[in-house]
Amino acid sequence: MSTHFTSFKTNISGYELPEKFTFPFYYQPHAIAEIAVNELQDYLQAQPGWNEMFGLTPNTPEKTIGKMFGVLVVKNEDNDIGYISAVSGKFLDKTIFEKFVPPVFDMLTVESFFNTGMEEVSQYVIEINELENDPKHIAQLEKLKQLQNEMDADIAVTREKNVQAKRKRDEIRNDAKISVFGDEFSQLCTKLKQESENKRFFLKHLIQNWEEKIANFKATIAPTQEQIKKLKNERHAKSAGIQQRLFEAYNFLNAKGETKDLLDIFAATALQKPPAAAGECAAPKLLHFAYKNNLTPIALAEFWWGKSPKSEIRKHKNYYPACQGKCKPILGHMLQGLAVDENPMLKDPAESVQIETVYEDDHIVVINKPEGLLSVPGVNIKDCVHSRMKEKYPKARGPIIVHRLDMQTSGLMLIAKNKNAHKQLQKQFIERTIKKQYIALLNGVIKEDKGTIDLPLRPDIEDRPRQLVCYEHGKNALTHWEVLDRKNDKTRIRFFPVTGRTHQLRVHAAHQLGLNTPIVGDDLYGKFDNRLHLHAEFIQFTHPVTQKLMKVEVAPEF
Repeated sequence: MSTHFTSFKTNISGYELPEKFTFPFYYQPHAIAEIAVNELQDYLQAQPGWNEMFGLTPNTPEKTIGKMFGVLVVKNEDNDIGYISAVSGKFLDKTIFEKFVPPVFDMLTVESFFNTGMEEVSQYVIEINELENDPKHIAQLEKLKQLQNEMDADIAVTREKNVQAKRKRDEIRNDAKISVFGDEFSQLCTKLKQESENKRFFLKHLIQNWEEKIANFKATIAPTQEQIKKLKNERHAKSAGIQQRLFEAYNFLNAKGETKDLLDIFAATALQKPPAAAGECAAPKLLHFAYKNNLTPIALAEFWWGKSPKSEIRKHKNYYPACQGKCKPILGHMLQGLAVDENPMLKDPAESVQIETVYEDDHIVVINKPEGLLSVPGVNIKDCVHSRMKEKYPKARGPIIVHRLDMQTSGLMLIAKNKNAHKQLQKQFIERTIKKQYIALLNGVIKEDKGTIDLPLRPDIEDRPRQLVCYEHGKNALTHWEVLDRKNDKTRIRFFPVTGRTHQLRVHAAHQLGLNTPIVGDDLYGKFDNRLHLHAEFIQFTHPVTQKLMKVEVAPEF
């Protein structure tokens, strides 16, 4: 029996095992997996010093964040039901723990090529730093910078003098046109032309002298610069070689007993090459360990433990699916041969739901989009507002869809029946003259009565469709809000979005720098519920033809 196999402390005899394994990219944990999670969380809570390490105590250091953990309910060769546990990535600068399964490849073993290679890379770094930080070399670089500044200044002054001299010559020439004639005027023009040529020659000679002076100085520091460049190239080649060997060393089993390394797994993806830290997440570790030790996978659950990071939204104890960027290709291989639950995202939840028309004329339609219906066709589901409007209004021309709502968001949408109406309405969205209001129910109590959230957003390229707060590459996202009421540990709130970024209200509600309270039913940034409690209740716009100010409102069903 594996030393990492943990028997349940809880009596599970009354629980039925799932018929199929968990679909890891969108799931609600099976009851038996939740029991395993609770037992693991009790273990984490009881470890001395770990609460401080995960930021779960007051006065936590700023850089402290939590970790993703996972449990895999398994059956061993004796038909005993238990579970194994894993932590994503390195933990406490170690990879081997009594409680957690080991990595697929342990790069930190003393004899591993990784440690040996990184020591060589570190030596390159030391040599490069010594050369770059040598006082003599630094002084030479400063001298070079000074010379270049002096050159730029000298050339700029000379060019300005030439410009002023040209203006003076032009004035002399123009004045002479009315007072000097014949050969005398020709001689004057010849003299002025010669002065111009002399100025140009002087500037050209000045630039050549400076360039020669700087080139000679560069030659004195060239050997050091070339050595630094050579060392950096060798360091890069060494690092790339280590990375290549790492990718080859990470070999993953599947339920059929087949093995693939990271290079083979990602070769068929859009990325083609594995991203950094691929294979270090909890789910691949758990499945590989189970296959390797003749443990039959039954159910999976992954959760966040500790303080949330600054960019992405991770709530303490909340469940999260496996990531799309790193884990999806790997698990796509590892789940082969295993009976897995169907992907719920392939089902159309709004197939039997009708679209309510709130307003209609010859040019526009205002609809109340039901929760669960896409605005435009998705990768797997084609049923959407666009296709239904095309079917209902076959004579409509143009893009039809003016703006979008998330699949899980209900509420008001504008539909254009012709190109002109679409163009005029889109212009209003671009100029931000359209006013929108949303109603949301938050899973917690907001103490303040109103405020503004200004958090820039960008897509999480490793885990779409999630969004990240990013001050470096994110697009500005601004939301005003006010509390409507507080009841049963929940807050009903009205949002006034100024911008319209993807998932803007959901992220602004859930992020720790926003309201730090997810919307009820937000399966990306909060917890599952019967639906996402977010509704576009009000829209104000100028009619594209009549120019009449239109105000439309529909109350939410929650």
